[in-house]
Amino acid sequence: MARSTPVKKAIRSLTWLLVIIAGLAALNGTATALNDSGRDGWWDGASWVPELALDLQGGTQITLAAQLDNGQSVSSQQLDQAVTIIRQRIDSAGVSESEITRQGAQNIVVSIPGRPDNETLERIEASARLTFRPVLYTEAVSNAAVGGDDADATASPSATPYTPNPDLNSTPTASPTNASDLNWITEQLADEYTNYQCAADNDLSTARDDEPLVTCSTDGTAKFILGPVEVQGSEISDATNGLATDSQGNSTNTWAVNLEFDGEGTDQFRDVTSRLVALQAPQNQFAVTLDNQVITAPSANAAITDGNAQITGSFTQETSKTLADQLKFGALPISFSVQSNENITATLGQTQLVSGLIAGLIGLILVVIYSLVQYRALAFVTVLSLMIAALLTYLVIAILSWREGYRLSLAGVTGLIVAIGITADSFIVYFERIRDELRDGRILESAVESGWKRAIRTIVASDTVNFLAAITLFILAVGNVKGFALTLGITTVIDLIVVALFTHPMLQLIARTRFFGEGHSFSGLNPKALGAVYRGRAQFRTPVPAGARKGAGGREAAKRQTIAERKAAESTSTRVDDSARDEGKDS
Repeated sequence: MARSTPVKKAIRSLTWLLVIIAGLAALNGTATALNDSGRDGWWDGASWVPELALDLQGGTQITLAAQLDNGQSVSSQQLDQAVTIIRQRIDSAGVSESEITRQGAQNIVVSIPGRPDNETLERIEASARLTFRPVLYTEAVSNAAVGGDDADATASPSATPYTPNPDLNSTPTASPTNASDLNWITEQLADEYTNYQCAADNDLSTARDDEPLVTCSTDGTAKFILGPVEVQGSEISDATNGLATDSQGNSTNTWAVNLEFDGEGTDQFRDVTSRLVALQAPQNQFAVTLDNQVITAPSANAAITDGNAQITGSFTQETSKTLADQLKFGALPISFSVQSNENITATLGQTQLVSGLIAGLIGLILVVIYSLVQYRALAFVTVLSLMIAALLTYLVIAILSWREGYRLSLAGVTGLIVAIGITADSFIVYFERIRDELRDGRILESAVESGWKRAIRTIVASDTVNFLAAITLFILAVGNVKGFALTLGITTVIDLIVVALFTHPMLQLIARTRFFGEGHSFSGLNPKALGAVYRGRAQFRTPVPAGARKGAGGREAAKRQTIAERKAAESTSTRVDDSARDEGKDS
């Protein structure tokens, strides 16, 4: 005998649910196995156990001290701006549950869960002002190029190093007219360049924005004489990484960093690139400095007039992402130095985590007890649905932990506990809709389908409100509240998946069983107990006025009647009584 359509739909939905669970488990399992093998790749850090946040695990605390000249002071507004930028840097790879706070009048304390990787530390420690300076001299030609939308964005590394001008020690003949003028190179500056050692950790050159600078690249492989600052890093409105394109818009399969300047920055960059493009190497190069060190020095291939530039070179996806983050979040209002870097213990620890888990377990037990009392045997669907939701949530959080840097905090655990109530609420809405259909005289199979059509609208509306609240919190909040919002949003989406692909299909299947279909007294779907009297073969007795019903079923039905139903019942009863009296008089 062929299966009915509801049964086919139920099996199809359960199959899709199994595919989703198997897919998530396979992804996490494969990534964990590859990570354990020691090979590098997108699976780095993969594990079956989610990473814990600072309040549960402890981590690393870095204290940044503002670098101030004599007589210079830092304002509260500058510190607040620096805190915001550093937080953006750290969170650029995902939710890390880090804490960035002010300490005193000159320090910023950055606390990161666990042991951060080198790239994260570089984002924090490279916390100075970002500037753009023209290159006057360098010991090697950079293998990068910069271009606009209409420029050739490819680069060809030089086969031989650039040799500084033999007249480097000559005395300037005139005052410099622009930032690229070689008259900036005085005898004193040339001597400083000759004796400057890139390998010396403490030998860091400094200069005012309106003065030339002697410095090296961050990797110490190139030495530069740079002209005065021409564009501030604060003029960058956005920086992203992606695959480079040629002048026809075709992908070159090489990674690049795309820059977008604001209005003032666009004007400044247009003037600078218009001058640099006409100069010979290395004066056509434009150095980007962070902490007065050159992080890249691309050459200008064309005048960039629209404020959109592209830096290409020997980038990988990771290095281009790091540079884009430095350019986007590197424009701090003041410079900082690392004052201390130390490990810290968990602020809450295992005791609070266990307490939170116990609270969640108590809530789960109360939900199960309520389901048993209210819905009896139907409670097993509730328990199984909660187990499926917990499994999906765990897999998603585990994947987000190693893929996007998410860490589970106590606030995140709270979001998971709240999810128990959200999921239970969806079950209650659906079960009550089915009961309403049974009271109206439908058989269970029909009640399941009709109740689902009514319930799903309410469930979707409720979950949409929860999801919008989670998105709002995630966008506007920081720190632990952001973690709570993320878990709340994840569990809300999973609730819809579980209700649609497990709870409803399970009810479609059990509705065809004898125990539930015939309304066993312990099934939780007994029509008689719900106010409708079952008479066999899908027939129910026509409802009678509430006052005429006897027993528990009548009392429950009377309680559930609306005011309009009661008035209609009383009106019917009155007409019946009047008709009976009239017949008595006639006889």
